[in-house]
Amino acid sequence: MDDRPIGVFDSGLGGLTVVKELNRLLPEESIVYFGDTARVPYGTRSRDTVMKYSEQCIRFLLSKDIKMVIVACNTVSATSLEALKKKFDIPILGVIEPGALAAVKATRNKRVGVIGTGGTIKSGAYPAAIKRLDPGISVFEKACPLFVPIVEEGWSGTEVARLTAREYLAGIKDSGVDTLVLGCTHYPLLSGVISEVMGPDVRLVNPAEGTAARAREILMAEGLKRESKAPASTGFYVSDIGERFQTIGGHFLNKDINAEYIEIEKY
Repeated sequence: MDDRPIGVFDSGLGGLTVVKELNRLLPEESIVYFGDTARVPYGTRSRDTVMKYSEQCIRFLLSKDIKMVIVACNTVSATSLEALKKKFDIPILGVIEPGALAAVKATRNKRVGVIGTGGTIKSGAYPAAIKRLDPGISVFEKACPLFVPIVEEGWSGTEVARLTAREYLAGIKDSGVDTLVLGCTHYPLLSGVISEVMGPDVRLVNPAEGTAARAREILMAEGLKRESKAPASTGFYVSDIGERFQTIGGHFLNKDINAEYIEIEKY
């Protein structure tokens, strides 16, 4: 069929949550991952800047002869996905639609919370996607910009993370949601703290799971699945080589990560 790798990019290490789900659902597929660690976070950037960065990320991935792109960044998916699809002649999948579908399936009382970066929340992409699927659902949003640097610093299980989560999530918790979308790929790395704050009755939705499932559907429909018997490989690339990406990412994926530096501004 097609032995070329899947390309995945994110502003930092959060997109590894998508890689983990791809490894689980599509273990036969090779992956090229790019984390734009020099320019994280994207959520505070203008749409034009996010678009510029995203184009550079995709051009780099294309240099690795990929067969599809997964935009493992909610900010990019919310603000630039359609423009990127028009610009590049390759299947491009974002994380908003799969996350919205999972939330609609999960909610029992039709009250859904969404947390994300400032850019994602400002875009209104999640409420729009959720209401397209079920107009009767009420959506409550909250920007949580400090969650990304907390994850990137490796502070996910600290008291700093707990205090920040309590401050951010108080209003959404009081709104009576029974489902909370982790609308940034970094946020599943904080799921323990978030769940602790929200309580056992609130279901957390990790859009990475639905994104991997949708990627499998696209690969099958387009005749792009890998059939080689040779072991799959994963290559990791970053725009700023630092120990945190390899240490935190390696712990999350339960394997050693050796990331290679890329001068992304060249692309």
